[in-house]
Amino acid sequence: MSDGPATQLDVRRVGSGPPVVFVHGSIVGAERTWRDQLPLAERWTLLLANRPGFGASPALPRNDFEAEAPAVADLLGEGAHLVGHSYGAVIALWAAALRPGAVRSLTISEPGCQRVAAGDPRVDEMISNGDRFFAATVAGEVDHRDVLRMFRYGVGSTHETPAELPEELLAGVRLLATERPAWDGEPPLEALADTPFPKLVVSGGHSDVFDLVCDRVAERIGAERAVVPGRGHTIPRAGAAYNTELERVLRAGEVIRAGEVMPDGEFGPADD
Repeated sequence: MSDGPATQLDVRRVGSGPPVVFVHGSIVGAERTWRDQLPLAERWTLLLANRPGFGASPALPRNDFEAEAPAVADLLGEGAHLVGHSYGAVIALWAAALRPGAVRSLTISEPGCQRVAAGDPRVDEMISNGDRFFAATVAGEVDHRDVLRMFRYGVGSTHETPAELPEELLAGVRLLATERPAWDGEPPLEALADTPFPKLVVSGGHSDVFDLVCDRVAERIGAERAVVPGRGHTIPRAGAAYNTELERVLRAGEVIRAGEVMPDGEFGPADD
């Protein structure tokens, strides 16, 4: 590992096999977000990276997908698969664009980059509501429990909000209150459009807005689309159903890396 930005991240390595870098979203860190993916460690080396301020990763003055992307890109090393969820999916898009040659495959679920679908009234309403939410949060007009409750309701999370927030959730809410909104700008999707590695964009089938955002991202980067229902926005908690889709992409990336050709229908659309 270089002395670059990735050395600043708290990363848990689990398992053996080809490396897979996981990037979590807001509120909770890597351990909680990816706990249902631990069975994959039987076949893959999981790099569970805590974003700045989570786990033992040093905090930034303000969490920001664009500022965090270089550390994630550095974690790819000589080549790894990249997986991101929610805010972490936005970071993963930026990181993949920084080092596309080091990406073996890219899987993202419900990235919060709603700006890619701006102009649709439903999307514009979500962005407007999100802007008001963050303005009120930064101004201290909402207490911590209500911040968490409102955020989870807004994205369609299935996590329950306890009456008393444990320190882990309080810390996550404090980070959320100051982080750059995920829809503040568009990720560099054009840089990923012609890359050869497999790409998958997953939604949870619970939100027309997230479905549309996922459709737009997939179209622009040349990704396959999948829907994993049952857990709302909290898609990694779908466990086996999510892991099946993820491993399909991971295996496809390894086949391509080996210089082999995927059979038609194995991953992605068949050639016309």
